[in-house]
Amino acid sequence: MRVGVLGGGQLARMLALAGHPLGISCTVLDPAADACAGPVGELLVAPYDDPDGLDRLAAASDVVTFEFESVPAASAERLARRVAVQPPPLALEVAQDRLSEKTLFAELGIETARFRAIGSQADLDDAAGELPAVLKTRRLGYDGKGQLVLREAAETRDAFAALGGVPQILEELVPFDREVSIVAARSAKGDIASYPLVENHHRDGILRITHAPAPRLEPELQDLAERYARLVMERLDYVGVLAVELFQVGERLLANELAPRVHNSGHWSIEGAETSQFENHMRAVCGLPLGSTELWAPCTMVNLIGGVPALADLAAIEDAHVHLYGKAPRPGRKVGHVTVTGGRSWKGVAELAESAGAAAP
Repeated sequence: MRVGVLGGGQLARMLALAGHPLGISCTVLDPAADACAGPVGELLVAPYDDPDGLDRLAAASDVVTFEFESVPAASAERLARRVAVQPPPLALEVAQDRLSEKTLFAELGIETARFRAIGSQADLDDAAGELPAVLKTRRLGYDGKGQLVLREAAETRDAFAALGGVPQILEELVPFDREVSIVAARSAKGDIASYPLVENHHRDGILRITHAPAPRLEPELQDLAERYARLVMERLDYVGVLAVELFQVGERLLANELAPRVHNSGHWSIEGAETSQFENHMRAVCGLPLGSTELWAPCTMVNLIGGVPALADLAAIEDAHVHLYGKAPRPGRKVGHVTVTGGRSWKGVAELAESAGAAAP
């Protein structure tokens, strides 16, 4: 089986590694000649909207998937005319527009923070009474980019222009208890398997630490998160792995974003679950049965942001599993992750990660 991947970053790299034991080969398309998925699969170097590159990817693949949601939806649609694309291009279109995303949640009865479309500075001025809120561009923007927190009416002045004057969305600033996410997979036959709800810790808009399962996880909360994921996947006729990022407020879960792909908060599953999110994504898009998502034992994933600690220091930590992406260190860049399994202390890994990130060039 041959799987094409739009995007050649670390997610594509881990998808290719998960496919290898199953006899699944990967061809990735990426504009960068040094894309980190290149060493583990065939690399086609071309822009994401290059017709020749897309046609070459289609010719090399039995099915095509994507590793992040910023690839052009038009490229996925072009590919779909020649080869199966999973998840479907519709999922990509919805996830690329925050207003479409929130509207889908509302249509499905999935609770969110209050939101409204902002198309001009006048729209924003009219909404000044709804502060505090977060102003976001409707398209693009990730890891905290493309957004402003507005707490007072004076802060709305010129805020629309500050985000580029593009279509925006204003979302209520929710005083949440914690950030959590659900990762689930849906097969071509419609079977769904969900991983435990996890607790996420961000700084500067970037995920730093994920605890799996989320501490103090009640069955009712897990059931609610799984219901949200199921509603989205069934509406979109989804095949593959999907993540829904959520705010927990008491016993409520408010949907924040969806990611139509394998997700950073599911990286722990490589060592921590019977079947990783990457293997289950490959199984799903290739028409294979899903594997068990059972958690082996509590674990914590720590992202390496900006720089990589000395490998010997990481390897000396008991039950620490190191994943380096082969990416050059750079402030704010995800260059690897470490999963600490078996309930061992993860704080030593976090301290090393912080030190390496602070020393990034």
